Amino acid sequence: MIPRVQARGKRTIGLLHYLYGPGTHEEHTDPHLVAAWDGLAPDPGRDPDATYGDLQRLLDQPVMALPRSRRPAEHVWHLSVRAAPEDPVLSDEQWGEIARRMVAATGIAPDGDDAACRWAAVRHAGDHVHIIATVVREDGRQARLRQDGKRSQAEARKIEIDYGLRRLTSGDGTAARRPTSAELHKARREGRERTAREELRESVRHAVAGAASTEEFFDRLAGVGLLIRKRVAPSGDLLGYKVALPDDRNKDDEPVFYSGSKLAPDLSLPRIRERWAQPSEATTATSSSQPEQPGLPDVTGPAFARRRATAATWQALLIIDRGADGNAAAQIAATAEVMDALAKTSAAHTRAELRQAASAFERASRSRLKAVRGHDRALRQAARDLVHSGPALGRGEDGASTAMLIDMAFFAVTAAANWHARKQHSQQAVAARQAADHLRAAYQAAAAQPMAALRQRGRHLAPRVQQRQTDLLHRVLPELASRVRAEPGWPALAATLDDAQRAGYDPVALLAEATRRRELHTVDSISDVLVWRLRRSAHLPALPDSPHRTTTADNRRTPSPAPATHPGTSSASNPTRQR
Repeated sequence: MIPRVQARGKRTIGLLHYLYGPGTHEEHTDPHLVAAWDGLAPDPGRDPDATYGDLQRLLDQPVMALPRSRRPAEHVWHLSVRAAPEDPVLSDEQWGEIARRMVAATGIAPDGDDAACRWAAVRHAGDHVHIIATVVREDGRQARLRQDGKRSQAEARKIEIDYGLRRLTSGDGTAARRPTSAELHKARREGRERTAREELRESVRHAVAGAASTEEFFDRLAGVGLLIRKRVAPSGDLLGYKVALPDDRNKDDEPVFYSGSKLAPDLSLPRIRERWAQPSEATTATSSSQPEQPGLPDVTGPAFARRRATAATWQALLIIDRGADGNAAAQIAATAEVMDALAKTSAAHTRAELRQAASAFERASRSRLKAVRGHDRALRQAARDLVHSGPALGRGEDGASTAMLIDMAFFAVTAAANWHARKQHSQQAVAARQAADHLRAAYQAAAAQPMAALRQRGRHLAPRVQQRQTDLLHRVLPELASRVRAEPGWPALAATLDDAQRAGYDPVALLAEATRRRELHTVDSISDVLVWRLRRSAHLPALPDSPHRTTTADNRRTPSPAPATHPGTSSASNPTRQR
């Protein structure tokens, strides 16, 4: 059950016209009174002799009894209470009792208070009720309504238990605003899959991902066709912005604009500017400024950007696991930017799942713990590289490096879920786990072709090379060797070990390092996990064009770190668990 305290109003009659009227898009059916401060209150919905003016005058009596100078400027209080879609349809009597509990909990009409405010509960749909009240009490004092939203949430949790409704978790004020009933109805009427608010939120998030300045942010918004209004101070300083879809119009055929803060708390202009408030070489450089590594793709291409993003995500995972709260919160927020950038530039066969993963993780990117900006520069640069490198084709090196990045993003998202759970951020933890489910599905789509190609290469290795890799496996992983050899992915691992040796690495040391970093006993495919770890840490192409397209080196190298085991990690937190 979701209660929402609306903005205060000045005109009681205006709100009554809305509640009893047909609604913005004819969505109101059979509006009528289900409860009120007085059992004799008139009901314009069911009583043909009652008018809106009759109810308005009674509600406003305590307000009008005050001298004009003492009347509050905004005296109309409005609370909507909505049931979950899967909840049973409640009766008028049940909604009336819920309304009484809400006005008592919020301070409008405390139990046993004969001088409380006047109020009325109007029902015009099966799943929710609206409560209108005037904030001046019968004794002329104003009601004490501090934290009325928080108190309504607490009462809603009790109501859910008492009525056997879906149990929700109380919010912390950092969630994005839900679409209103009118917005949902409008989207259905126009055949849209999502409301304009939801489409705009995604577009703005994508525009923010990796942006380095206000100008670049607005250029990206304009580039995707959004209408933009900027709020400018007399001094010329930019204070805020609003955006609209060109085809989302009101009854006067005018675009419907939403401010950034109405889309999500972190999409207001001041909050967006916090991301680049501390410019540095790391945040303004582009991927083309990075040195090229032999054997790897062009540094301006999608595949190289994905490899760099994979490395940055690994470093972020370490901070989420072990860093201070503010630093971890910054890394989680920047991880959301990487996921938005990845979804924006993804190939068609992974796009839907990656968009859903980014959309779900958006809720996990915000909490009451303030992010310490500056520590997230590498991830924000990674998001910038992904956007500037352009869309990936989804095959060859692009597809394989995408699978590698999705694999690492899964670990980071899982670490974020665990971090939120430790901090008792229940909504964020749930959102991160939902994102992980979508990443798992995206990985399956992205990894199918490159893993099949690597397996094919492994099957064509010379018999003596295959035997050498088998002996190496038994030497490093004696307890798991038989299981790995029986997996479909073993040929891909054998090919990867051969590539690493050709590149000048000691495959024994490389494999030992990869297996130490995270437990392997509970994953579904040990070989799949090790393939990506080895190819990442040895700087091998994710999918070479030929068996000989590998890096070369004169000396043996020390392998780069691979993901470490997260405390308490089980098979459920590994993306290969469901592959």
